[in-house]
Amino acid sequence: MNKKVLIVDDDPRNIFALKLTLKAKGYQIESSTMALEAIDMLKNDQNFSAVLMDMMMPEMDGYEAIKIIRNTPLINQIPIIAVTAQAMPEDRQKCIDAGAQDYVSKPINVDILLTVLENLS
Repeated sequence: MNKKVLIVDDDPRNIFALKLTLKAKGYQIESSTMALEAIDMLKNDQNFSAVLMDMMMPEMDGYEAIKIIRNTPLINQIPIIAVTAQAMPEDRQKCIDAGAQDYVSKPINVDILLTVLENLS
């Protein structure tokens, strides 16, 4: 399985921590702090096996970004995992309804995240 993951998060510290963890597990990591840039990255490289999408970002939130990805034929099949500090059951459903395959709450439990990534393949 291709293990190339795009991390989209407006906080570079979150990207840094996730990058270290996932690289140690054999994943190739690209990252972006802005949703629009991330969408362009996906369009330019269809080899990502998953996107970790922060749902709360300033200029465009994850819900809007997922909607755009799902409506873009070139990239609409890529699995998206919503990542959010909002951990109520209805938040999970909101992410799934927006088009995410799965949902991981912050602070991220690495074991849960790895299980979710492995289950995508």
